[in-house]
Amino acid sequence: MRARRGLLITGIVLASLGIATTVVALRSHPGFSTVTIAGDGMAPTYRQGDRVPVEHSDGDDIRRGDVVLYTLPSRYGELPIPQRVIGLGGDHVVFADGTLTVNGTPLKEPYLKKADTGFGTPPYDVTVPPGRMFLLGDNRENSNDSRYFLSEDSGTVPTSAVQGRPPKKGSAPLVRGLAVVLGVLLTVGGGICVVIGRPARRRQTAATFTAYG
Repeated sequence: MRARRGLLITGIVLASLGIATTVVALRSHPGFSTVTIAGDGMAPTYRQGDRVPVEHSDGDDIRRGDVVLYTLPSRYGELPIPQRVIGLGGDHVVFADGTLTVNGTPLKEPYLKKADTGFGTPPYDVTVPPGRMFLLGDNRENSNDSRYFLSEDSGTVPTSAVQGRPPKKGSAPLVRGLAVVLGVLLTVGGGICVVIGRPARRRQTAATFTAYG
């Protein structure tokens, strides 16, 4: 009896944990969609034709270095554009003598297609207005980014234009899916333990009476 009771309790705990894990996994991430990269402006990070998962975001939690997907009809029509955030509101972005600095610090960019950040780009000096972003492509030789719109708000884009961003490593939809699978397995395993461990019903023995008359 004690073994059955222990198995029953274990099953209830596992099933409860499994249900909780599944619910949290399903609710812990915003919706995801998949986009197909249309150009080579973000190569080699993302190449033309790549299908990339995008985590929906409104731009409030964007950080420098993030790759974002945004729309800006005044520049690109309704086409969603992937570019990397170099500067945010208040940041001082300067390109001079082949060196890109943010707030006076040279920017390390291991993601670039080529080591040289210049590619003949004229110098620029931008202080990013509040609520806006300065964006560049990883393939500086072939990216129609903030450098080419300096006469329009210093080339910056409002953070409200952000539609989403590719999830960072460790937060991709795959991780979410694995958490859901784990939750389901715990729930099923717990259910099996409950079935095996529940008390057996006592069999009622029918009494036979013989009447003597």
